[in-house]
Amino acid sequence: METSLYLPVKSFLEKAGYVVKGEVGGCDLVGLSSDDPPVVVVAELKLSFNLELILQAVDRSTVSNEVWIAARISSSGKGREADKRYRNLCRRLGVGMLGISDAGEVSVIVGSVSPMPRTDPKRRSRLMREHQKRRGDPVLGGSTRTPIMTAYRQQALACAATLTAGPLRVHDIGTNVPDAGKILLSNVYGWFERLDRGVYTLTEAGRIALQRWPQPDVQGASSHGT
Repeated sequence: METSLYLPVKSFLEKAGYVVKGEVGGCDLVGLSSDDPPVVVVAELKLSFNLELILQAVDRSTVSNEVWIAARISSSGKGREADKRYRNLCRRLGVGMLGISDAGEVSVIVGSVSPMPRTDPKRRSRLMREHQKRRGDPVLGGSTRTPIMTAYRQQALACAATLTAGPLRVHDIGTNVPDAGKILLSNVYGWFERLDRGVYTLTEAGRIALQRWPQPDVQGASSHGT
C-alpha cells in the first residue's frame, strides 16, 4: 500500500523543518515551512517509480516550491531508480527522488535542487489554506477509496457533535467552528435539519457520521473545540 510510505517520507520532510500533512488538495503529502510566506513542498507516493509519478510531479509544480517523488526501491535493483535516463529527467525537471527501503529507511536518489515555477497562485493559495485549517494530520498520504478528512468535514463533524445535545442556534454552536453558519446552511452531507430560522438539529445521517468518525465528548456548545 502506498500509505506504508507515508510516515517515512513525512519524517524525512519534518526533519527538514516542514509541518507535514497527508492528502491535502489532491497531493499525497504537503509540507509548509514557518517562513512568511511559507515554503510549500509536495511529495507524491507510488509503490514503484513510473511515468505517472513524473506527471504528478509536473502538475504539482504549479502550487509548490519543491516537489519530491517517493517509491520503494526495487529488490532486484532493476527499478526506475537505477535508470540513469529517469534520474536525469527528474534533475531536468527539478524533481527530487526518494527511495524507501523495506525497513522504511529513506534515501535521496536525486535532490530537489531546481526551484519549481509557480504558475497557479490561486491553486497554491487553496492548498495552503486547506493545510492550515485542517486540525492535526488525520489522513495517511496515499489513501484512496475513502472520504478525505478535509478541514470542512472536520468542522461539520464538530457541529454535529455539538448538536447531539439537542437543537441549537447557530451562535450557540461555539466559537471554535468559524464556518458553522455556512456549513449548517449548505448541509453538504445531509447531517443537519433546519427547524426554525437559525435553529438546527442533527439528522440520522449525522448520527451515523459521528459513529464513523467519533468526536471528543461535548460538555456544552461554548466549550466545544474543533
